[in-house]
Amino acid sequence: MELKIPDLCLVVLIGASGSGKSTFARKHFLPTQVLSSDYFRGLVSDDENDQSASAAAFDVLHYVASKRLEAGKVTVIDATNVQAPDRAKLIEVAKKANVLPVAIVLDTPTDVCLKRNAQRPDRDFGAHVVKRHRAALQRSLKYLGKEGFKRVHVLRSESEVDSAVIVYEKLLNDLRHETGPFDVIGDVHGCRAELEELLVELGYELVRDDEGRAVDAVPPGERKAVFVGDLVDRGPDTPGVLRLVMGMVANGHALSVRGNHEEKLVRALRGHKVTVRHGLEKSLEQLAHEPEEFRRAATKFCDGLVAHYVLDGGNLVVAHAGLPERYHGRASAKVRSFALYGDTTGEVDEYGLPVRLPWANDYRGSAMVLYGHVLVPEAEWINNTMCLETGVVFGGKLTALRYPEKELVSVKAHQVWYENDRPFPAPAAEREPEVLALTDVTGLRRIDTSVMGAVTIRAEQSASALEVMSRFAIDPHDLLYLPPTMAPTATSQRDDVLEHPEDAFAEYAAAGVSQVICEEKHMGSRAVLLVRTEGGAIYTRTGRAFFDGALGDELLDRVRDGAKPLFDEFSTDWLLIDAELMPWNAKASGLIREQYAAVGAAAGGALPVAVEMLEAARARGIDVTDLLARTERRSANASAYRAAYERYCWPTEGLEGVRIAPFQLLATEGRTFHDRSHLWHLETLSRLEGPLFQQTRHLVVDTADPGAGVRWWEELTEAGGEGMVVKPLANLSPRVQPAVKVRGREYLRIIYGPDYTEPQNLARLRKRGLGRKRGLALREYALGIEALERVARGEPLWRVHECVFGVLALESEPVDPRL
Repeated sequence: MELKIPDLCLVVLIGASGSGKSTFARKHFLPTQVLSSDYFRGLVSDDENDQSASAAAFDVLHYVASKRLEAGKVTVIDATNVQAPDRAKLIEVAKKANVLPVAIVLDTPTDVCLKRNAQRPDRDFGAHVVKRHRAALQRSLKYLGKEGFKRVHVLRSESEVDSAVIVYEKLLNDLRHETGPFDVIGDVHGCRAELEELLVELGYELVRDDEGRAVDAVPPGERKAVFVGDLVDRGPDTPGVLRLVMGMVANGHALSVRGNHEEKLVRALRGHKVTVRHGLEKSLEQLAHEPEEFRRAATKFCDGLVAHYVLDGGNLVVAHAGLPERYHGRASAKVRSFALYGDTTGEVDEYGLPVRLPWANDYRGSAMVLYGHVLVPEAEWINNTMCLETGVVFGGKLTALRYPEKELVSVKAHQVWYENDRPFPAPAAEREPEVLALTDVTGLRRIDTSVMGAVTIRAEQSASALEVMSRFAIDPHDLLYLPPTMAPTATSQRDDVLEHPEDAFAEYAAAGVSQVICEEKHMGSRAVLLVRTEGGAIYTRTGRAFFDGALGDELLDRVRDGAKPLFDEFSTDWLLIDAELMPWNAKASGLIREQYAAVGAAAGGALPVAVEMLEAARARGIDVTDLLARTERRSANASAYRAAYERYCWPTEGLEGVRIAPFQLLATEGRTFHDRSHLWHLETLSRLEGPLFQQTRHLVVDTADPGAGVRWWEELTEAGGEGMVVKPLANLSPRVQPAVKVRGREYLRIIYGPDYTEPQNLARLRKRGLGRKRGLALREYALGIEALERVARGEPLWRVHECVFGVLALESEPVDPRL
């Protein structure tokens, strides 16, 4: 019995306890492919039968499954999966990875399941459990397809289970074995005469039937035509185009993907209710004059077209509206929708047409992507992608690209066959690389990053950032990077502290990070140093100049002088450095005076007097014991609060007293360094010269034995230090927090107020939510890395600026600023 499954899918085994799922999985799949619920229960609780650990076990199982599927690996779930909610979570995992979910049901009889369980000492639960599983399974069988499983295989006996054979099938879009060469042809839209002319120009020999109609085109040599979809609608001869392309495909001379116009035409021909516009009326009218047999064949052909193809070993992808790399070779409704319609903002322009997102601007895939759908005056390369819809039906031309030669061939339209809904686009003016446009940063945007895929910037976030950027930020030519926000470590459950390094080490260890670096956290202001041999800037996390006028120029001159060894070492005209500028009051004097000093002064003036008055009352025999004790604690807390913020301030006169602690070399001309360990960065930056620079103390810690790191944090914080920052030693670690801060008990008094250490306040603060902050840190980090990579590649300024702007836009998210 052959069980056919796609060669990339999520296989969900379904069956009662004792049905033989694990044995089946071992027989047919690699051990690495199988994720067993029992194994993950043991992983999180040391007991595979501990049902109380199931929730945690499945959390981990779903995470591992998603990572395997993202990597393109077949994944098998070995669990009972007899309940619909459990299956729904797995189907959602498959959907997010854009792969097909497949169900294999072991409908083993109840008596067989009971007999098998009786032979296993770890299956000591009663027969009622198996019967409950079987009942749930029987209720589910007829609904599995409706739940979302694309294939359902049911094995109803031991013999069927024993004889089953897994047969892998390629997805319909997988034509990697087709190596070409190809001639990829843009949107034809019913323009048969121009298509025939283009095929002849490409060297194809037309084949005609007895009535003189073109029914095939024989390619020169081993070439093959590939159509990007939208064969139909608007033009004068949709039936003629279909007849020709159908013949070419049938004879192996062509391939075609599905376009949105084929999608709508099929629905109309099948009698579904559709709005007849955008040229559909032309196709329906022309097809009405064709024989019923041809209409049925055309409907079947269009309905059978695949949304995209992966060709030539994965080096070429053809999709009607284009396709980002993460969707190549995947199968899901999301992938199909993108291939047919592209990505839009949800808005419409003045002509009532969708506003499309420029996905190709962010494309970084190795595969060439050829597509149509979006009208362009000329076919041009954008990041290894090309749109071939040059508007033949609107009076433009029909264009083909020879692959792999990258040679464009086109023929002009014989006339304007259909008036466009909006003016035919004029050729784009050559844009100067340093020119910015408002449209680069407004509205809904999705920015593709190498670290975590697409990062979405909502329109309202863009609007918030626009005011800050336009009113306060430095010149965009110098604003090449903004550092990400940093999340604190997980909230400690210790009685006396809110943050503790043990939680940071445990988090990284759980993520597979074996070594971290602990860096002393300086209490100052984050500073980015762009140091050019001539010019540059020193700016804050929000893109503002650190010091204005002569003071800023003098600081930059001192940094430039100290950086001479690095200019020589890296043979560069500029350096981009991440650092901390101290003291705190050098930039934040207003904040300290108005927010912190005011509270400290008020508490320092009022609470000691209150203590004196309560002591006098107690001396007169009034019972104020509890109130006095509470007020004494508050007075002590206030004194500690003042001492905490005063510790990070010292007098400065001009630049005297100012210190800079650099900790990461972000980029130099043509290079980035996030692939170098943090230890390399600190050692490299230690070569900066002059008293302005202060080295960052650090310690490398093994997450399996973090005792030294804990002791160092205790020494730092007991001596009045703010705490430390913990980072993966290797630096860039995708999907892992790039850094977490672990702040000391007394420093957090500044953040949460003098009395935060009172037990009731600590209990409340332990419920602080970190999820949003952590999500922001990851997304901002990804955008920052993308900005640096674009700078290093020498991309236009607007491409860099959209990433920098994106970081600032994400900062408008409503997150507790104390985190």
